[in-house]
Amino acid sequence: MTRMSARGAPLSALAAIPAAVLLFALSQGAQAQELGNQSLEDRLNTLMRVVDQQQRQIQSLEKQVTELEMSQRGRGLSGGAADENAAVAQPPGSDNLPVPLPPLPQLAQVTPGAPGPSGGTSTATGVQANPPVPQSSGGGTSPEGTTGTSGDGTVGTTQKAAEPQRTEAENAVVQREHAPLFDHKLTMDWGISDTYYDRRQLQLSGFLALDAIFLGNINLGETKSHQVMADLDTRYGLTDRMSVDVDVPYIYRHSNFIVGGAGGAASQLSDASANSSDIGDVNFGVYYQFLKETNNLPDVVGSLRVKAPTGSSPFGIKLEQVDPNNTSLVAPSKLPTGTGFWNITAGVSLLKTYDPVVLFGSLSYTYNVARSFSDISAVEGQVEPAKVKLGDIIQWGGGAAIAFSDKDSASISYTMALEPESETQAPGQGWQKVPGSETVAAALNFGLNHVVNKHLTIEGSVSVGLTPDAPNFVVGVRFPYTF
Repeated sequence: MTRMSARGAPLSALAAIPAAVLLFALSQGAQAQELGNQSLEDRLNTLMRVVDQQQRQIQSLEKQVTELEMSQRGRGLSGGAADENAAVAQPPGSDNLPVPLPPLPQLAQVTPGAPGPSGGTSTATGVQANPPVPQSSGGGTSPEGTTGTSGDGTVGTTQKAAEPQRTEAENAVVQREHAPLFDHKLTMDWGISDTYYDRRQLQLSGFLALDAIFLGNINLGETKSHQVMADLDTRYGLTDRMSVDVDVPYIYRHSNFIVGGAGGAASQLSDASANSSDIGDVNFGVYYQFLKETNNLPDVVGSLRVKAPTGSSPFGIKLEQVDPNNTSLVAPSKLPTGTGFWNITAGVSLLKTYDPVVLFGSLSYTYNVARSFSDISAVEGQVEPAKVKLGDIIQWGGGAAIAFSDKDSASISYTMALEPESETQAPGQGWQKVPGSETVAAALNFGLNHVVNKHLTIEGSVSVGLTPDAPNFVVGVRFPYTF
């Protein structure tokens, strides 16, 4: 009687296992010795045949997987037809799968079983037969979004959200509408823009009789103004999340004042012009990226900017009568190039990429610091000291951009800013609101970006005012250069 082991297997079968292992080792050794006697060309031909057979098996397996998925979704062939086609297309084996190839012989092996430089088996071509699997610091998985082998030999797929890869055109939109690109160390952004204002107002010079009849002159005044600004914005990335910048503008202003009433006739017009050029208000800021964009979350960047009153102040500039024949025509002796106030702006902006579309939005609050002036009067020969507080500004906006190619994109956005009434305080008195100083400025913005190379980008923009308090239009072009 044949003796049985504890699990029911015949002991004779267990005893045959070492003999089978010995025979397999001897056959592998003989095969390796036989290959060692072949020429290099014969070894390469053998390798090419083996690789070709494996490629055919991989293609047949992919086809079977596709047919199986389609069949499970109800869109593939019927079970009988699919099995018949698989039987024709694939070599018959168990479960209609291709018959596996025999183990790949150790082609051109210098020394059978010799360890490679990293622990794998080396070949004559220098490629390890079993190269080590790279490990990550997060528990032995492969890079994000790929399938890898952990240190204990188990296979898994990571599902970590990765930061989307943007094209050069999308990066140009990010830099223009959202925040600096934090991976760039130094960027010199030079730009020039022209802002045009055209304002008409009814001027009354006289008095009301019987609270109903106006006696005096009624003239229509018009002011046309161009403001050309050239500025250099220098940005530097401190880390991959923090960036600082400083913007230095230089402003040229030209205004033309047109008023009727020359010679006492309302239809007779007279005009006067004024020009000024000087440095504007220098501003600097810091950006911090609170959240990097992922497949599910937007890019969130906070900013804090400070503007200094380095430009010429509008307060204390006197109005002068230009035309002796028209007392209604008065013009300032010079034009301001700054606001005259310190202000601090805190903002947050969001951006999400849906290739090729980029969505963005922002919200900011500007606090204007009150300041005392020795004279705020515009009347010649009159001095009026006072403390002035401009209204704090709330601004928001949003838009979208689309990338036409890897280098070109266009954008459209809407912005609105609300500023309440300003206040003045004379010495020894309380605060008084300035009538008519409340503003609502809204604009529709269009942009076009072209990436010249990895360093230079050209950004064109047109902004159209939608309310009387906004400029009629602003046309500009910028040339950010990244080192």
